[in-house]
Amino acid sequence: MHEKIKKAVDRLNNILPLKANQQSMSPEMQQLHRDILYSYIELGRSLTRDELAQRIDNVDEAINLLQQKDMVVFDSNREPVGAYPFTMEKREHKISVNGHLVHSMCALDSLAISPMYGVELEINSICHVSGEPILIRQNGFEIINSSDVENVFFAINWNAASANTCCADSLCAEMIFLKDQPVAHNWLNEDVEHRQIFTLNEAVEFAAEFFTPLLKR
Repeated sequence: MHEKIKKAVDRLNNILPLKANQQSMSPEMQQLHRDILYSYIELGRSLTRDELAQRIDNVDEAINLLQQKDMVVFDSNREPVGAYPFTMEKREHKISVNGHLVHSMCALDSLAISPMYGVELEINSICHVSGEPILIRQNGFEIINSSDVENVFFAINWNAASANTCCADSLCAEMIFLKDQPVAHNWLNEDVEHRQIFTLNEAVEFAAEFFTPLLKR
């Protein structure tokens, strides 16, 4: 792994230690979390609270734990509405996969799904600065339409992370796509200390290294 990617994965794990948090739970809870992750690919949505209750003895206790560890996002009715890299909210990153339309929490999350599940998909998103559409076709680590998006960058504002709210509502909002090199470098130069940019190939490796371990026992 390139040193730049390793450092980025380590930095994100320090902010949002998903795999460590998953491993700290019981085998039953770990499987419940994986079931939620697979539901987005298999059903095009999250498992519901009632469906969780069919898989676990104490669903309220399970929800409290998943929420406390920032593994799953719940609404005010304690229904699951997101599990990194997915969300039930209509965000700017739309994923067409396995006959379903789902949304990802952020740009990095959208690039993680194909290598995580070994599926071909299409990402419809936008440049965070210009609002111009960005279409990425992906199969695992390969960007199928690479010639169309060779100038697109993934960018992250590390300073957006907040200890007072979940990553879905803080850092995810500033993990973005930028349409080309001039836009990416202008964005970066506004705050070089806290911002970082990646090519799409670098971002796919970053995303896969961070998210794929969640599906492994």
